[in-house]
Amino acid sequence: MRPLQISPDTAIKLSKQLNVPIEHLMHMPQHILMQKLAELAKQEAESKTGSDKTGENE
Repeated sequence: MRPLQISPDTAIKLSKQLNVPIEHLMHMPQHILMQKLAELAKQEAESKTGSDKTGENE
């Protein structure tokens, strides 16, 4: 398996967001990475809708 074809800047940002070392990220299978990104997006969407709802109640 070859390393992911992403830029160094993207690799650094993803490793920080996913809390994964860059070395692991670069050799992570693409389908696993996509799954983790989907989970991250879902969490961010839930936290955003949660903060929107608390603002409406005030």
